[in-house]
Amino acid sequence: MRADATNSRRSVGIWLLGCCAAIFAMVVIGGITRLTGSGLSITEWNPVMGVLPPLSDAEWQRLFDQYRQIPEYVHVNAGMTLAEFRTIFWWEYIHRLWGRAIGLVFLIPLLWFWWRGRIDRPLGLKLFGIFLLGGLQGVVGWWMVKSGLADRLDVSQYRLAIHLGLALLLYALVFWIALDLLVKKPTGRHTAGLVPMAWVVVGAVSLTIVAGAFVAGTNAGLVYNTFPEMGGGLIPPDYVAVEPAWLNAFENPSAIQFNHRLLAIATLALIIVFWARSFRVPELGVRSGLLLLVAAAQVGIGIATLLLVVPISLGALHQAGAVVVLTAALWVAHGLCDNRAEPATA
Repeated sequence: MRADATNSRRSVGIWLLGCCAAIFAMVVIGGITRLTGSGLSITEWNPVMGVLPPLSDAEWQRLFDQYRQIPEYVHVNAGMTLAEFRTIFWWEYIHRLWGRAIGLVFLIPLLWFWWRGRIDRPLGLKLFGIFLLGGLQGVVGWWMVKSGLADRLDVSQYRLAIHLGLALLLYALVFWIALDLLVKKPTGRHTAGLVPMAWVVVGAVSLTIVAGAFVAGTNAGLVYNTFPEMGGGLIPPDYVAVEPAWLNAFENPSAIQFNHRLLAIATLALIIVFWARSFRVPELGVRSGLLLLVAAAQVGIGIATLLLVVPISLGALHQAGAVVVLTAALWVAHGLCDNRAEPATA
């Protein structure tokens, strides 16, 4: 490969890793926004004018008056002062502003790389598709917020799960392409049997994270703050409290928390088995060992978060840890797949 082509791939790959870092930060900010009860503080969506924060006392009062009309204020935050409103407003404002910033950080370099011929057509089309998917994420975010402005005290847990799931999809797509550009994959001569299992691990990690969104969306982390027992047994006594029974997995906080626990422990067990099968494979052992380490740490953080009744700091760390585990799982899977494009580095 020519040196200029190698440098172009490296430059694009490093930029994409920077975009991954920005999306990672966005997920953490979103978690803090949720944990601080700030997500409904801005009751309007102005994609352009919303870039500017309130610049006068009258504007602050107008926004506060809008917030006082929604059920969350009436039933949860009645009596909140304007100063207290400003605190929750800023978290939601930062969350939305960061989303707009990610769009610019992605689009402007993309156009520049395209103009300079550093991105070929297939890769360019993939990246423009990801940009459009990012725009859809903004729409989904507002769709989620709207669910909490009329008949609910909070946003829909279903829409929250979709919003988080789409963020993780964007992160995974960008990270995978960055790895394609920057990392040479192992030969895979002794790893073919591990490929399906690696993808099962990625799926299990993703499913566990989405289940965590339902925990957040129903405040399920605030019930049964004990481990491993729940209400005196391993299975909570009110596991089936909603009819029809299948709805318990999505609308019963006790069942939702239990399912998240079960998925997390099962995923960790799966990762242990994967590590036991792969740690002697050259170049893969380090990856699978790191995956096991971060997964075990994530389970520990999750238990601590539960026992301490979801402090904001640990809750945010747990959300960040989820993305770290997904990153490690994708890194492992990437190392097992054929490299369909010539790598930039040896």
